Amino acid sequence: MPGFGDLVQKAFYLGVGAASYAAEKAGTTLAELRVQAQKLADEMVARGEITADEAKRMVDDMVSRAQQPPTPPPDAQPTTPRRIEILVEDEPSEQQAVDDLRQQVANLQEELRRLKHE
Repeated sequence: MPGFGDLVQKAFYLGVGAASYAAEKAGTTLAELRVQAQKLADEMVARGEITADEAKRMVDDMVSRAQQPPTPPPDAQPTTPRRIEILVEDEPSEQQAVDDLRQQVANLQEELRRLKHE
């Protein structure tokens, strides 16, 4: 049975391996982006839509933007939580509730009498 030290060492190596894999994957994706951007720029230069210098700047700009962490849109919600206050309305007293029900019953009885006479 491995000791605690072995477990910590394996966890450390697992973390380093995962970080290394993520960095390698990001590098591969960035290289693929550069290739695709360069193809697009070359096509635009061939059609005469942009110059070679503009194409180089465009590719460099796309790659540098891809390397930057994403920024939230200006209308994004703040990261600090808002305080929410829950207000509880005063509930009517039991006597008020009983009186309301009695009034509703009386109204219904009156309407029933009126309908019977019609």
